[in-house]
Amino acid sequence: MYSLNVEDMLPVAETPLFWVGAFTVASLSLWVLHRLLQGFRIWVWGNGQLLSPKLGKWAVVTGATDGIGKVYAEELARKGFAVILISRSQDKLDDVARQLEEQYKVETKTIAVDFGLSDIYPKIEAGLAGLEIGVLVNNVGISYPYPEYFLHIPDLDNFITNMINVNMTSVCQVRVLLSKGVVLNISSASGMYPVPLLTVYSSSKAFVDFFSRGLQEEYKAKGIIVQSVLPFFVATKMTRIRKPTLDKPTPERYVAAELTTIGLQDQTNGYFPHAVMVRLYRSSPLVFIYFFAFASTKILLDKSRGTKW
Repeated sequence: MYSLNVEDMLPVAETPLFWVGAFTVASLSLWVLHRLLQGFRIWVWGNGQLLSPKLGKWAVVTGATDGIGKVYAEELARKGFAVILISRSQDKLDDVARQLEEQYKVETKTIAVDFGLSDIYPKIEAGLAGLEIGVLVNNVGISYPYPEYFLHIPDLDNFITNMINVNMTSVCQVRVLLSKGVVLNISSASGMYPVPLLTVYSSSKAFVDFFSRGLQEEYKAKGIIVQSVLPFFVATKMTRIRKPTLDKPTPERYVAAELTTIGLQDQTNGYFPHAVMVRLYRSSPLVFIYFFAFASTKILLDKSRGTKW
């Protein structure tokens, strides 16, 4: 019986193996090149002049008197939008409106409502009626005063209702009829994975992310951009971070970076170091992510109680 030994088989196999290897190397090289170009497009080149009053004269920002919301209002005014500010305190709204009018020479309107209540939306709809709105930033949100076990949260029923009304219902109810334009729904990186001891907040932000991505699929063919924005920590009053760092930027640095991703990413972390952090998380076992999240929030809980873990 005729048979081939190893030496006889090598020449036969060399050519197919060479082409398989060449194809694999070429595919990987093209993939790496594509990701590098994509990263450059998003984080360096940006979206150019996508955001302009050509989308519509007015920009609407909820939670507009502090932190990220206030900076979104400032950046949109800088781009020439007239701005509608929606938040709870009329005094703070008036102060921000005055600043925008004086610094950027734009028209402003204010609507004072408490998003913890459920009967505020007719007032908001009346305030927005008849206006050409090009950008909506659903930014209003609340978190825990400190991390806590679910069943130990003080006044739990009211806490749950308030969290749902502010973080979730607001995103569904503050809606405007756009023929074209941009909707930014501010979620959180804590909505990407469950965060123990911040469970209700984390879950509410997961809802915002899923809701936003679903709407984007529904309305992208109509020329409307719905973007889910998931920041890690930003140095704001809500996070209680006073000293900004590379991974915990100022609201100004964060918002300036995030605005360049609109139209390029349906779901974005908005800031390059935060995007890198997400890559690291996604390459880690889920058990490690849970352990790290729980350990971090447990330290904060113990500090609030004056105890040691």
